[in-house]
Amino acid sequence: MSNTQQKEEKVTIKGWIALIVLCVMFSGVFKNFDGPLKAFDFLNLSGAFGKIGDTANTFIGSGGSGAKEGFLEALALIPAVSFAVAMIDTVTELGAMNAAVKLFNPILKPMLGIPGACGISFVATFTSSDIGAVMTRELYDEGQITDKQRSIFASYQYAGSAVILNTINTQAPLLPIVLLAIGPIIVLLFLCKVFGANMVRIILSMKERKAGGVANG
Repeated sequence: MSNTQQKEEKVTIKGWIALIVLCVMFSGVFKNFDGPLKAFDFLNLSGAFGKIGDTANTFIGSGGSGAKEGFLEALALIPAVSFAVAMIDTVTELGAMNAAVKLFNPILKPMLGIPGACGISFVATFTSSDIGAVMTRELYDEGQITDKQRSIFASYQYAGSAVILNTINTQAPLLPIVLLAIGPIIVLLFLCKVFGANMVRIILSMKERKAGGVANG
């Protein structure tokens, strides 16, 4: 489905509700909440692997290396990514993607030069780099973003990946170096991500103009 076709489709109430629920789940807002609200966080729903015996190790163990270690790390990602893709497919059927186009187009177009169809993936990247990467690949394969837009979006995701989750998880070593609260650190990292992506955007645009000038010449 093209961007134009998506924009022409009517956004329903259930589409808006599905989009809001998915954005809340991927945003990490309820990650550390107690009670029923924890069910609205994707990482809590994804769960965790059990520990082996009295150790703190999962089936991945510790001290591994090489291809074998890499295989187990990749294997550990499958449940969360599969669950996320299933959720995204479900809310897409409910019209969340059409709502995302309408909501995120005026935000993402000027900020990064990518369409609103990337909105759900954009929110997901705050807590999971893997899910953002899978969704970006799907958007490109479905023709909803161009190669240039994919490159810009990938450059945004790559720097400071999963910015909220990773910053919170590494706050202990960060705080002695950067004397700021976690919130401002996340904002600073986000601004750096946007700046870097726009540098890539400018470089690609310059290359396009240069290639066009050579072709016309």
